[in-house]
Amino acid sequence: MPYYPEIRTLGDIARFHGTQRPDATAFVFEDRVSDYRTFNTHTNQIANGLLAEAIPAQSRIAVMGKNSDWYYELLIGNAKADMVTVGINWRLAPPEVAYILNDAEARILFVGKEFIPLYESIKSQLPSIQKVIVLADSDATYPTFAQWRAAQPTHDPDINVQPHDVAVQMYTSGTTGHPKGVQVSHRAFYALNEIGAQTDEQEEEWTTWTDRDVSLLAMPNFHIGGTGWALIGMYAGARNVVLSEFTPAGCLQAIRDQRISKLFIVPAAMQFVLADPSCADTDFSSLKYMIYGASPIPLPLLKRAMEVFKCGFIQLYGMTETIGIGTYLPAEDHHPDGNKRMRSAGKTRAGVEVAIKDPDGNIVPNGVIGEICIRSPGNMVGYWKRPDATASTLVDGWVHTGDAGYRDDDGYIYVQDRIKDMIVSGGENVYPAEVESVLFGLEGIADVAVIGVPDDRWGEAVKACVVLKPGASLSAQDIMAFARERIAGYKVPKSVDFIAALPRNPSGKILKRELRAPYWHGRERQVN
Repeated sequence: MPYYPEIRTLGDIARFHGTQRPDATAFVFEDRVSDYRTFNTHTNQIANGLLAEAIPAQSRIAVMGKNSDWYYELLIGNAKADMVTVGINWRLAPPEVAYILNDAEARILFVGKEFIPLYESIKSQLPSIQKVIVLADSDATYPTFAQWRAAQPTHDPDINVQPHDVAVQMYTSGTTGHPKGVQVSHRAFYALNEIGAQTDEQEEEWTTWTDRDVSLLAMPNFHIGGTGWALIGMYAGARNVVLSEFTPAGCLQAIRDQRISKLFIVPAAMQFVLADPSCADTDFSSLKYMIYGASPIPLPLLKRAMEVFKCGFIQLYGMTETIGIGTYLPAEDHHPDGNKRMRSAGKTRAGVEVAIKDPDGNIVPNGVIGEICIRSPGNMVGYWKRPDATASTLVDGWVHTGDAGYRDDDGYIYVQDRIKDMIVSGGENVYPAEVESVLFGLEGIADVAVIGVPDDRWGEAVKACVVLKPGASLSAQDIMAFARERIAGYKVPKSVDFIAALPRNPSGKILKRELRAPYWHGRERQVN
């Protein structure tokens, strides 16, 4: 990854490339193509428009809309004004959106035109919102982004923004309780570039960018996999192709038409792309690297992707609280026939520390399962207005991920599961991810999730929730027999439910809580 000492804050990204390579294409979004000169000018206008609202520095500016070049202009424009961007998951229900806007105390809301009815249904519950601007060219009710931006001065506001200031506040998915706002500083996004430039290690090819690279921005901007990946390409001055939302057909068309060289994708989306009929006719020769992460990936899916896409694969492991930084599995550890390391999350990146700790905070020996903890300059500042949650997650500079895993003797990290998803059956610990990986190798299974359900004899019993491929015919006994040949008896599912689809959040993670809920309903505790 290149390192530009001139870039100390997110606003400097537009300043630097707007000066050094102003005519290079910054964004391609539908029929809009903009260069870095225009990007710099537009972000100046946005910053000046926010400053004219006379709101305090570090105010939260909410954006609820699908991906577009305008979102990234707002991200950098907000940063130039020393404001904090809060991306809102537009798939949420109105009460959930209201909660986040109120929790963030957002002053201004930029909202996609299609989400105005949602906003109208909750606007009486939003006391902090002072102004609403519609992300559209025209609207009869509210000021529009295009008109508002055009009315602002084009000079650089030159606000004294510091690298330690908060730049982005991202809300966790909220699979348990209310979502928490993860505060990320300017420095967190580019610190590893500086570290990489100061180390003697040979730079990994996947981290290098040229002016010929084309990055696909297809993951939702309200997640770190969307905004974080976009900021990598923007920092490098790449050509960034933006999809309003991920669809398999849209992704494949962008690869064909725009000659995408690098992209980030979650395993579920990768699976959807492979299943799309147009995949077979797509030329993938432009692809250099496919970066994947955000959830575990079954080995059969990864092997199939390598066979079809024929590019370098890099796995990244991290979480929102670490801006996705933690470990990586380099391309050379991916083998067409599969290997043990492809079941791992890889090794520690330069400038990052990863430790496996027991409940008392002690580092455990290699091969022993504990909680994966990460310390790096990319770690969050803390949770917004949640000192209690911050204190329990960020301990002595270490982010406690809530993931259970171990380190092998070669330094590779293996994620076994979320700690809260662990099943205790007959006194034995069962990690669902291990069982899922095995079952995914059975021909006929399209998707699978393993959960623990109450059992009078064993305390908890292992249950598999299975989605079959079209036309497949498998019985529960077939699945159990397959598993019994590959894992210990106490890990084999005691029952199997066949369902149409697994519930997932927008980043592709399976919502185990929804699957477990019917079986634990009415019980005082969610363990047995």
